[in-house]
Amino acid sequence: MMDQFFTLAASDPVAHVVNQPHTKGHLFGMDNVWIWSSHIGNLILAGLLTILVLAYAASKIATGPQSQGNDRYVTKGALAHMIEVVIIYLRDTVIRPQLGERTNKFMPFLMTIFFFILFNNLLGLMPIADILHLADHFNGSHTFSGLLGATATQNLFVTGALALIAALVINIAGIVNMGLGEYLKHLTAGTPPYLWPLMVPIEIIGTFIKPVALALRLFANMTAGHILLAVLFMFAVQGLGMISAGSIGGIVLGGTVSVVSVIASIAIYFLELFVAVLQSFVFMFLTTVFIAQLSHHGEHGHHDEHDHEHAHAHAH
Repeated sequence: MMDQFFTLAASDPVAHVVNQPHTKGHLFGMDNVWIWSSHIGNLILAGLLTILVLAYAASKIATGPQSQGNDRYVTKGALAHMIEVVIIYLRDTVIRPQLGERTNKFMPFLMTIFFFILFNNLLGLMPIADILHLADHFNGSHTFSGLLGATATQNLFVTGALALIAALVINIAGIVNMGLGEYLKHLTAGTPPYLWPLMVPIEIIGTFIKPVALALRLFANMTAGHILLAVLFMFAVQGLGMISAGSIGGIVLGGTVSVVSVIASIAIYFLELFVAVLQSFVFMFLTTVFIAQLSHHGEHGHHDEHDHEHAHAHAH
């Protein structure tokens, strides 16, 4: 019975971290296709949270009617204040220094990426899957397990899809900003023609490596921490099992194992909260950097030349 109340204490802790199926069926001529799984449920829930929470925050941040006087410019609600501070900080200290005048154009995409990944990461830290497992245990049927739960950003297919979308935006934005000719010219990395046979393949490979790195980084970080938590919970419950044996040695050893595992789990959990936010930021930040790298090569030179002429005019 104890194992049912501590479902993370499975002999294989990975089983409570990876995707779990809910509905299987026949699709595209294949049997046992996962029609619905816990990752699908979490992705949909994270998408709804992204839309609803940001829409709510926008309504509280927006300027109110004139009848409110100066108060109409004040953001209402703690949640809206927090989201406004986060967005303004990211815009002014992270995105604008990279993208300059194109900042407002890319803000909706970058903020959507950030908050969508963040909500997915945070949902994965909640014991949703385990609560559903318990519900099925007491219900005596497979009704809820697999509806929601395991961290969707722990799925390489999910992080790969996010990276693919980012790659499309990065390269399409580069072509639009630079023009097709300049975009192709950047593949030479500004080297002499005799080095092009070496540099062009390297730059093309780099174009594919960037999104792959985005996908792998998010996948690896979200997987490792969750498995570590599952292992610690497994140790904690095994310690309780040793206590239930009733021997003095079992009580001392099992109690020590359980206490140390619980304390370590709490510490790792707070670390995972930090990692959940950090990985959302890193994905968004690197996407911003990659977009900025494919900007018109002459922009900085033009601005430098203009500043030089302006300073020269003042000197006279």
